Amino acid sequence: MSLHPPEVLPRATRRVPALLRSCHLEPALAVTLFATALAVAAGRGAAGSAAVAAAVLAGQLSVGWCNDAADARRDAVCGRRDKPVATGELPPRAAAVAAGTALGACVPLSLLSGTAAGAAHLAMVATAWGYNLLFKHTVLSPLPYAVAFGSLPAFITLGLPSPAWPAWWAMTAGALLGVGAHLVNALPDIQDDLATGVRGLPQRLGRGICRWLAPALMLAAVSVLVVGPPGGGRSGWALAGAAAVVSVAGTALPCDDRSRRPFRAAVVVAGLAVAQLLLRGSDMT
Repeated sequence: MSLHPPEVLPRATRRVPALLRSCHLEPALAVTLFATALAVAAGRGAAGSAAVAAAVLAGQLSVGWCNDAADARRDAVCGRRDKPVATGELPPRAAAVAAGTALGACVPLSLLSGTAAGAAHLAMVATAWGYNLLFKHTVLSPLPYAVAFGSLPAFITLGLPSPAWPAWWAMTAGALLGVGAHLVNALPDIQDDLATGVRGLPQRLGRGICRWLAPALMLAAVSVLVVGPPGGGRSGWALAGAAAVVSVAGTALPCDDRSRRPFRAAVVVAGLAVAQLLLRGSDMT
């Protein structure tokens, strides 16, 4: 005999696709893959890299569900059909419960890498929650991104067999990438954000400034990764040159306010910065 009322399991099953769409799965997987690849490059080994992957994925899922639960009313006003909570397909409470559950799982998964590394990762996740619940609406909105991305190398290197803080250039590049990611993420939605009262730094600066500043920050991250580590080599300078070309093409050429070219340029430059960081992963300590 089933212990559940007949309608409970089908209802829960129907919510799975909505939960997956609500957790910002693509960026969550992208950050998880990047962190895992960085762990491999830094020498965390198979078990250590798997621990990094599990912790980062749990943390990113918690942040995504938290974001949708916190923004339910605003997303509904903006008519966001891509947000299951905003459309009513997923109750805000279900997203909040999922966020809390993933956050609870993130704690022991983070500590698998050791106390210091686990604390670094949990601090990253806490700053991301802080962005969703508070900083998103203030001029300090880039701060959680800078702290979270800048601390990611510490989560990796503090979990090595011989724990150590990462080199300055790794944390600096991570912080620059984080702030750039914040601007890139906000760039397409600045008008909707302003209409619903979101007044973070990108919204205060406006689209015109952000379309230049986002790729510039990504390019700065690439530059730090070229000049910071010893022996940058031709490959690093080639990546820096490619990043500069993409940045100029994405921002200097004329385009209307709705063009996604600046957004795509910033994403490409970010990818080049990530590639350079992965290439120098073994030099982080």
